[in-house]
Amino acid sequence: MIVHPIDYRYGTPEMKRIWSEESKIKRMIWVEMALLKALAKKGYVDEKTVKENKKKALKIKVERVKEIEREIKHDIMSLVKAISEVVDDSRWVHFGATSNDIIDTATATQLRDSIKILEVKLRKLALILVDKSLEYKDVVCLGRTHGQAALPVTYGFRFAIWASEIARHYQRLQQMKDRLLVGQLSGAVGTQAAFGDDGFEIEEEVMRLLNLKPAIISSQIVPRDVYCEYIEFLANLSATLEKIALNFRILQRAEVGEVLERFEKKQVGSSTMPHKRNPIDCENICGLARVVRGFVEPQHQSAILWEERDLTNSSAERITLVEATILTDHILTKMIKVVENLQLDFESVRRNLEMQRGLNLSEAVMISLTKKGVERQKAHEILRQVSMRAYENKTTLFEELVKNDEIMKYFSKEELKKILDPENYLGTAKERIEKVARWVREVVK
Repeated sequence: MIVHPIDYRYGTPEMKRIWSEESKIKRMIWVEMALLKALAKKGYVDEKTVKENKKKALKIKVERVKEIEREIKHDIMSLVKAISEVVDDSRWVHFGATSNDIIDTATATQLRDSIKILEVKLRKLALILVDKSLEYKDVVCLGRTHGQAALPVTYGFRFAIWASEIARHYQRLQQMKDRLLVGQLSGAVGTQAAFGDDGFEIEEEVMRLLNLKPAIISSQIVPRDVYCEYIEFLANLSATLEKIALNFRILQRAEVGEVLERFEKKQVGSSTMPHKRNPIDCENICGLARVVRGFVEPQHQSAILWEERDLTNSSAERITLVEATILTDHILTKMIKVVENLQLDFESVRRNLEMQRGLNLSEAVMISLTKKGVERQKAHEILRQVSMRAYENKTTLFEELVKNDEIMKYFSKEELKKILDPENYLGTAKERIEKVARWVREVVK
């Protein structure tokens, strides 16, 4: 019986394959076989036997491991017994290892392969956002702070900000790999006592075979601060993805109408209102991002363990690492699709800008007045009073400005019109977009 929505609704096939039960067991077999190979290198076991054993072990079915587990109530010992059933000379299977040597090292391979997928998608999203920032560099729109009309900005500027965030997430992922992608072969309490003087060499060889690094030190488990950092990364990324999606939703509202999420030819928006074009992809991103961030606290709690370890982390991590990774990959994939197919309604963009009747350029007039010699605070008060009259009279800022004798001592009507042109009050916006584009491309190259 399928219960969890990840099984039938959320997640990409490539990421779910990595975190499937079959994959987990296969990867733990990889670790056990790497251990045998490392032992063979030190003369414990014949290398030819190890090669044959690996072929046999990789054919073990999940069902057999679970059947043994139902009897003995221990997942890793069930795997060890299943391997021992099929290999030649089982004496050295799991030799010197403890359960979490196998679990944590196998998990590191899952994290490694997951990061490869996330890297590719982060790079793709960053570059799409950069392309959009340059495409819309000159599309002047209404900036908003507190949900209210603010100065003009350009759509390209917005996309550049989002591109910079995604590029920083890409950087964080690169910087985190050295700390995160580590395994261990350190035994029951971390001392490698069973291996004697060979401990370091055996551990290093196992990690080399698996394309990992050995943890600098571990008890019975790899210290969980590295998993906390990973979940925090996913939470941080999910916050950025939700922010972008939320802004797309706001900008798609009927009374704003500047942005359009892709709507398929036969897509249905509502079961009762045939006209609806709901932003379902962005809403999906926002909802699942909140779930991802919910895993931060249980993962932190899983880092707080007794002495060399207890088992309270195990059950939680079967959920936190798997679901947080799959859901983050899901919403990242969905965001790529949203941005690729996003449309701007240029008429609505211009309408919303002009609807402000020039009031959102009050700062431009204030700054110009200050440059003419008026004390800045006085200029602010003059413009505040003029703006409030424009609100009350439902007139344009220009109409109220030309009535003000104090203002007209300093400006001609033509000068005021030029000051109130949104195109003339963008500062370094366009140059900053180009600067961000160059930086992002350098970061993710």
